[in-house]
Amino acid sequence: MKRTNKESFVADFQERIRSAPVLYLMDFSGLDVKSVTRLRRRLGESGAEYVVVKNRLARRALEGLDSGLPDLAEHLKGPTGVVIADRGPVESAKALSEFAKEHNNRPVFKVGVVDRKLVEAGQFQKLAKLPPRDVLLAQLAGALEAPLSAFVAMLSAKLQETAGLLEVFRERQQAEGK
Repeated sequence: MKRTNKESFVADFQERIRSAPVLYLMDFSGLDVKSVTRLRRRLGESGAEYVVVKNRLARRALEGLDSGLPDLAEHLKGPTGVVIADRGPVESAKALSEFAKEHNNRPVFKVGVVDRKLVEAGQFQKLAKLPPRDVLLAQLAGALEAPLSAFVAMLSAKLQETAGLLEVFRERQQAEGK
């Protein structure tokens, strides 16, 4: 790769990771080109991008970046692929985890960064097991709706009880001739 190509790659890579809320570093060894292509396609469907990067160029890009990212230099060893996600951490983590299950646990998760905080392997697995954002929002809406529905049902029952008591009172008055 020529020097100008390297410089343009580093600048482009910096711009991508500066704006991305989610980065995952993966070891892609053991995957052939077809598998990496399938991985890229699956990540693309989840709103993420997979970039194979030379560690030296990744270090240079991260060193020249003032974005508050944690130090990832110690994880830039061996074959490194970077997942850059714009939508959120769950969808891309789920896509990576499912792909790895289908391909003998490849690629291997090295480290991640979510909202400028380091994510270790255990946290990554927890993210991959979470339901999608839409499902979580629906669950939250259901949890908020349930107490309100119970309150409305209770008020409705009290109104019906009061109406019933008034009806009994009216019938008694009529029976007494008043």
